[in-house]
Amino acid sequence: MRRLFVILFSLTFFISNAQNTDVRLDDFIYTDDIKTVFLYPGIADKENPTRLIAPPVIPMQSSFPLVLEFDDMTTNLSGLRAKIIHCNADWTKSNLNDIEFTYEYNDYPITTYEQSFSTKVAYTHYRFEVPKLKLSGNYILVVSTDRGRRTLLTRKFMIYDTKVNITAQARFSQGIQQQFSDQQIDFSIDYKGYNLISPQQDLKVILRKNFRFDQTRSGFKPTNVKPFDQILEYTFFDLENTFPGGNEFRYFDSRTLSGRGYGVYALERTTENTSLTLTPDRSRADNGYLQIEDLNGQYIVDQKESGRGSVEGDYTPVLFTLKIPEDPDVTFYVNGAFNLWQLNDRNRMEFNADTQAYQADILIKQGVINYEYTVVKGNPPKADDGYVEGNYGVTENDYDILIYHRPPTSRSDLLIGYKTIEWNRRR
Repeated sequence: MRRLFVILFSLTFFISNAQNTDVRLDDFIYTDDIKTVFLYPGIADKENPTRLIAPPVIPMQSSFPLVLEFDDMTTNLSGLRAKIIHCNADWTKSNLNDIEFTYEYNDYPITTYEQSFSTKVAYTHYRFEVPKLKLSGNYILVVSTDRGRRTLLTRKFMIYDTKVNITAQARFSQGIQQQFSDQQIDFSIDYKGYNLISPQQDLKVILRKNFRFDQTRSGFKPTNVKPFDQILEYTFFDLENTFPGGNEFRYFDSRTLSGRGYGVYALERTTENTSLTLTPDRSRADNGYLQIEDLNGQYIVDQKESGRGSVEGDYTPVLFTLKIPEDPDVTFYVNGAFNLWQLNDRNRMEFNADTQAYQADILIKQGVINYEYTVVKGNPPKADDGYVEGNYGVTENDYDILIYHRPPTSRSDLLIGYKTIEWNRRR
């Protein structure tokens, strides 16, 4: 009987892996039928729009689970399932078996959903609570249909178990040329009570700007080790811990469609939808810093009249316009968390010879949406946020620090420290 169980478990594990060969270990949406994907730490008020801003990072002892929400634009998907993949610190798939990090069989039905109400564009809104897991570290949440045969979306999330303490500060860059454009993160790690065999080598440290995986720094080694105090200091002078400051994010407000919200130049109502034309934007790269309150690239879904943006928020085609000369060597994108910071066909802009501007028409759910303009240029191609937006040291940004360690007896990277840092917060 035991031998039969082992054979069946191995077969299930093999089939499970075979079904997920197309899965990207990244934040990704695999079909245009899926939109408005959020993964956030749950709170008691399920319709509070601010819940959507927090990154998908929670402590092991969290009393609220992570919550996934997304919309199906076909309104006919069925049999949706969720699966969890455990990853190493570098987001490669780990060698752990499912039973080593899950408490249940790693195949979860998604059964909570509602049809949109009183909207011109119909959709089905899904909600799923991520189950409790055994280990801290990096994970990928995979949503698929037909038991893994068709992947719909993947989202990264992290669980931390605080074993070390982090002290950190953000400040202007110490670089002579970068002091007005960049920001620097200095930090130290106190590992008292936690066993490190080689403190200079054992820890993997990741810095992120605005919770974005395309804005990270890693590969740090401590600049000073205090073995008696059990403190590692990371204070650099070669700019490896600096980030371009960027600019405050542009935004528009579509929480009501009864009139024009902030940033909306015109509305056009038809029986099919209500389309928005935004006020044309211009480059801010040359002394174009403007102090405004933003969401650091995030966005919220909300509908003013009902307060139930999850199912009563409508989808509106939004026309973005960037007044800038045509450059055939540069590709322009409208970028933001609304598209999971992905640069693809959904948010790529085209030059309109009639208006002499780059434009993109994107279907976005009602709410307050932060965005910026990102370009891809060079050989090899490289994304650059500062090309249009500029970089300013006074820009308000959020940073977080993630500390990973693989103990000698462990087969996985554990997330043993986490801290967020605010720079120049004005609210």
